[in-house]
Amino acid sequence: MNSSSDANQSGSPPFCLLSTISSSYSLNTCMLEVVVILFLTVLIITGNLVVIFVFHCAPLLHHHTTSHFIQTMAYADLLVGVSCLVPSLSLLHYLNRLNEELTCKVFGYSVSVLKSVSMASLACISVDRYIAITRPLSYATLVTPCRLRICIILIWVYSALIFLPSFFGWGKPGYHGDIFQWCADSWKTNPGFSTFIVGLLYAPAALTVCFTYASIFRICRQHTREITQRHARFSSQLESEKGEQGERCEGHPDKRYAMVLFRITSVFYVLWMPYIFYFLLESAGLYQHKVASFLTTWLAISNSFCNCVIYSLSNSVFQRGLSRLFSSLFASCLGCTVAKKAPTPVSPRPDPRCQV
Repeated sequence: MNSSSDANQSGSPPFCLLSTISSSYSLNTCMLEVVVILFLTVLIITGNLVVIFVFHCAPLLHHHTTSHFIQTMAYADLLVGVSCLVPSLSLLHYLNRLNEELTCKVFGYSVSVLKSVSMASLACISVDRYIAITRPLSYATLVTPCRLRICIILIWVYSALIFLPSFFGWGKPGYHGDIFQWCADSWKTNPGFSTFIVGLLYAPAALTVCFTYASIFRICRQHTREITQRHARFSSQLESEKGEQGERCEGHPDKRYAMVLFRITSVFYVLWMPYIFYFLLESAGLYQHKVASFLTTWLAISNSFCNCVIYSLSNSVFQRGLSRLFSSLFASCLGCTVAKKAPTPVSPRPDPRCQV
C-alpha cells in the first residue's frame, strides 16, 4: 500500500501542499486546495468546450490557418481540465486503491505534454502570422493544409518524446503531480533534465515568439510611418485618401488578428514565467517550498482557461459565433419548453355523412 494510504490508516493528517501554511488547520487548507483545483477544473473544461463549439459554429474563424493551431490548443487545454479531475479525486481519497507512484507519474507527464503542445502551438502561430505579413503573395503556397496537419502531428509527437526520459529516472517533468505525496517527497528534479527541457522547449518557443512578433510590429510601424509621410506629401488628397489608407494602416485584418494572438501569447508567458523560474531555482537547489510549488503550478495551469476570455473580449468574429451559439441553445431550450407546455392537438373525428 502506498504511503498516503498508510498515513491515512495511522490517523495522521491528510497530505496536501498547502498544509505547510498552518499545521493546526491542515484540514481546512486541504479543503481549500480541493476547492481551488475543482474551480479551475470546471473553468478550464467549460471554457475550452465553448471555444471548440464556437469554432465549429463560426465558419469565418476558419479563414485563418491559425484556427487549426487554436483548436489544437483548445483540445489540449480541455484534456488538461479533464486530467485535473485526478488530483481532485485523490485529495478526496477516491483513488487510494491505485498505485500512487504510477498515478502521479502518469498525471505529471500527461499535463506536461499537454502544456508543451500549447506552448509549441503558440510558437507555430507566431511563425504563421510572420509568414502571412512578410510574404503575403507566397503565403498560400508555403502554408498548405497538408503541411499544417504534419506540423500539428509533429507538435504532439515532439511534446510526448521530450518528457519521456522522466519515466526512466532522469529528472522530473514538473510539479503537477505533487498533489500526490510520492511525487512531492520522492520524485526529485534533476539539473540536467531541467536544462534539457528549457533548452529544447521553453527557450526556443519563447525566442521564436519574441522574434516573430517583434518583426511583425516593426513592419506595422514601418507601414504606418510610410502612410503618414505619404499623407504629408500629398496633403491636397488627404480627405479623399484618408479612409482607404487608414484602413490599410490601422484596420488591416492581419494586424488585428496578430494583436489578438499576441495578447494570448503574452498572457500565456506571464502566467508561466513564475512556474519556469521556480522550476529552475528548485532544480538548482536554490529554493524549495511546497506552497510556492502549488501556487506557481496552478497559476500556469489556469492559463488553459484564458484563451476563451481573450477571444471573447478581442475577436469580433468569435463574439458573433459565441452569440450565435448561445442564441441557438436558448432557442432550442425554449422550443423544448414550449413543446412540453403546448397541448396535444386532437385530430377531428370524420363526419360519417361524408363517408362513401
